[in-house]
Amino acid sequence: MNYRIAIVEDDQNIRHIVATYLEKEGFEVDLFDNAEDGLKLWHENPPHMWILDIMLPGMDGYAFCKKIRKTSDVPIIIISAKDEEIDKIIGLELGGDDYLTKPFSPRELVARVRRLFARSYQNIKVENENYIQSGKLSIDEDARKVTWNNQVIEVTVKEFDLLVMLAKNPERAFSREELLTHVWGNDYFGSDRAVDDLVKRIRKKIPDINLETVWGHGYRYSDQEEIK
Repeated sequence: MNYRIAIVEDDQNIRHIVATYLEKEGFEVDLFDNAEDGLKLWHENPPHMWILDIMLPGMDGYAFCKKIRKTSDVPIIIISAKDEEIDKIIGLELGGDDYLTKPFSPRELVARVRRLFARSYQNIKVENENYIQSGKLSIDEDARKVTWNNQVIEVTVKEFDLLVMLAKNPERAFSREELLTHVWGNDYFGSDRAVDDLVKRIRKKIPDINLETVWGHGYRYSDQEEIK
């Protein structure tokens, strides 16, 4: 699924810098310099997320956010030069899911976008116990489909089973023996080096995956974003 994000920001430089970073991460982006045009998009083809400035010409971001929240729980990230605590409280009370003060790091914004998508999309999928959303990693167990950062990854049966076990238990360290038993079964009598080979193949297919080696023990998957 390709997520589409609408940015409503009257500063052209900020608008295009944010768009560039998001597009590099695989997101589709719509750009607006005023809330009125943003509302037209909302009525015609609503996006999956809004990134919204507060101080806009015409209708301000607070009023825009309030209008959206009357009919939808779509994720909204507010970006603003207004850095007083009261400004943040108003923005969040009107329905913003996150508030980022200018100036900000585009990498931090991208990380917040990912976290909010993971949280919001997981909530939508709550009725499907066989769907896993963990950071950039999504796994549909029913369809046996793996995606990373919205891109489908072709995996083998054993790669799939290993990813499912790790993604269901982020931050937990599994021993090689535990992983071997889960993927190959109790009747397997081969070397636990088979786990290492499987992890190498997954890392080759998904170079950015945070699949950590726990020395002398096994492996751990982390869904935490690292902001550089």
